[in-house]
Amino acid sequence: MELFLQELIELRDLLSHHALFTIGILLVAGYYVGKLAGKVGLPEITGFIVAGLFLGDTVTGVVPHHMQEGLKIVTDVALGLIALTIGGEFYWVKLKRMGKEVVLMTAVQIFLAFVLVSAGMIVVGMDLPFALMLGAIASATAPAATVAIVQSLRARGKFIDYLYGIVALDDAGAVVLFGVVFAMASAMLGGGGAHGGPLIVISHAVLEVVLSLVIGGISGFLIHAGTRRTKGHNEILIITLGIIFLSTAIAIVFHLSPLLMNMAAGAVLINLSARNHRIFRILEPLTPPIYALFFVIAGTELDPGILLRPEILLAGSVYILMRAVGKYGGVYLGAIFGGVGFPIRQNLGFCMLPQAGVAIGLVLLIQASPLLDNLAPAQIQVVDNMVNIILLSVFINELIGPPLSRHAIIKGNEMEV
Repeated sequence: MELFLQELIELRDLLSHHALFTIGILLVAGYYVGKLAGKVGLPEITGFIVAGLFLGDTVTGVVPHHMQEGLKIVTDVALGLIALTIGGEFYWVKLKRMGKEVVLMTAVQIFLAFVLVSAGMIVVGMDLPFALMLGAIASATAPAATVAIVQSLRARGKFIDYLYGIVALDDAGAVVLFGVVFAMASAMLGGGGAHGGPLIVISHAVLEVVLSLVIGGISGFLIHAGTRRTKGHNEILIITLGIIFLSTAIAIVFHLSPLLMNMAAGAVLINLSARNHRIFRILEPLTPPIYALFFVIAGTELDPGILLRPEILLAGSVYILMRAVGKYGGVYLGAIFGGVGFPIRQNLGFCMLPQAGVAIGLVLLIQASPLLDNLAPAQIQVVDNMVNIILLSVFINELIGPPLSRHAIIKGNEMEV
């Protein structure tokens, strides 16, 4: 028996070095575990994440860490398409109809999540600068799970319009809030450098958002210009994907936001001509395998071992609870202020719980920043703990968030008036 297991391990190690084997096993495992999740009443996305967890280093090691790094291009492509889809929902006719309500719900839930999580972290003993940074990170929402569920349900209506609007505005707001808070925290921790340090960090955050939106707008115009006289689906697909890939690469190389850039591209594209709806329809058949890979790969990066550390479990539980209250309560209050009907405000907040890429990116930005050069060893350990708190939040919210979102989308659409 031991000899057989050893041969299996050797075969695993041999095959796992080939990217095509890795992609194939991720797709097949994701498909079957996703179907199994569907049979027990869970969204396919939860199955994809569980499949990735099983295949990753922490369980079977079929997909080793070095291959996860090599598959980052899949994540980049998936986020580009997801962001473009969200941006495509920013149709001006819709925005005129519900713009004030979307802005109110987005602003209130970002602010409330920030305040409650910051307060919660202070209560469990975290110093103010670190608590504020975690509060800012808590404001970010993962759009990928929400978009995938909406598309799998083929849901339409006012509830979905509000949902897409909040998700799209949320990350822009989260990036700006994080830039401001990070500047304040750097100053409090002595990492601001010169007197202009905090102002420079804030200016950089604002510049990042502006440049991402401008370049995204140009990308959307280029897609429109390149496809408006084209009738063939294949030609439209080639031009659109080519420009999406180029703009995403530009965002990554120049440290801009691929998410905001592609959202802007989608928004410009859909508003230049109603005929551009066909572009989104042509892209839609590509999304199932890319989304599946995206979530399975995300699952391979999760480490359930962090649940065993008491200090992370305590702080992470407070973070998750306070963020959930802030997100749901913020949407609910914002909906009241905006005059949104009870059936929608009762369910919409549940769709704000998933958290993934943006939050992880922001906390890793702290870990990689020059700020750490000015910190004491104990403070550096706090930053490491922050990374684990976010990973715990991602692990929990990406498992329970999608089922709650799916239920809320179904109930919200059923109860629309």
